[in-house]
Amino acid sequence: MTVIRTALAAAFLGLTAQGAQAVCTGQNLFETMPPERRAAIEEASRDIPFRRGILYQAQRDDARITLVGTYHFADPRHQPMVDRLAPVIADAAALMVEAGPEEHARLTEALTADPTLMVAPDGPTLRERLSDDDWQALSDAMTDRGTPPVVAARMRPWYVALMLGISPCMVRAMAETGEAGGLDHLLMDRAEATGTPIRALEPWDTMFQLFAGLTPEEELDMIRSSLPAAAYADDYAVTLTDAYFEGDVWTIWEFGRQDAYANSGMERAEVDRQMALAQTRLMDDRNRAWIDPLIEAAEDAGDQGVVAAFGALHLPGEAGVLALLQDRGFAITPLED
Repeated sequence: MTVIRTALAAAFLGLTAQGAQAVCTGQNLFETMPPERRAAIEEASRDIPFRRGILYQAQRDDARITLVGTYHFADPRHQPMVDRLAPVIADAAALMVEAGPEEHARLTEALTADPTLMVAPDGPTLRERLSDDDWQALSDAMTDRGTPPVVAARMRPWYVALMLGISPCMVRAMAETGEAGGLDHLLMDRAEATGTPIRALEPWDTMFQLFAGLTPEEELDMIRSSLPAAAYADDYAVTLTDAYFEGDVWTIWEFGRQDAYANSGMERAEVDRQMALAQTRLMDDRNRAWIDPLIEAAEDAGDQGVVAAFGALHLPGEAGVLALLQDRGFAITPLED
């Protein structure tokens, strides 16, 4: 689904190292969309708690958390935030991230030992499960991302949807460097350099669990509704990246909704249903699971405090990390100029 595609890209707003610089050229779609669509995005975003900004402090008594929303791919615009947070991380008791070096190592080991985590060894292929038109569109999109159709045909649908959510230019950059170059990993590099412990907020296999229990038709829906936007994914990447660096975080989510209304071919009610499912699985449930570990780490840290870095779309919203911390008695202060 375009919805899941956007959500997957959002869920990975925040991945690894300094050498990868994904240079995506394209049109910022906010500049060309009809005025009524931009107005609808603004209206839907207006009352969202903490809709703007990617750098905050949460404080309750002596417990202090510096929170930064991240983007998972390389961009030279990350550097000012890295420089700003470097001394904070050096003084902190821990850097909290979605997945740390140990979790990344575990994931790599698991995928090497068991390729069936991403590839279905038997049963009908995606070529057999999709219509001719959908399969041709998928073949073209996966070829643009360096994956031959014969390989794509055996991939797990959730992984195909993930690939469709990443623009071809980003895929090429990762293929060249082996890394995504996102803010999370730049900050982890700083933590390792200064000896600040890195702690994971969730297990290494979380992403697999997020899609457990989907029906076969729901799996195909993830692909079908991703296909329309996959054809202009570089423009999509530029649009979402620009919104991130402008700190206009929630418009990233509502942009995906409006794009799905216009281009997915789905009824609006179905778009909203899938958006709700994606938000629950990819953001809200995870946010709630992170709150106790964040608070416990902050309370244990004393005067040092902790830094938490995770995908930017986990910050805003009624079930966002900031609102959940506020509900637990934390005062939330934006730190950006």
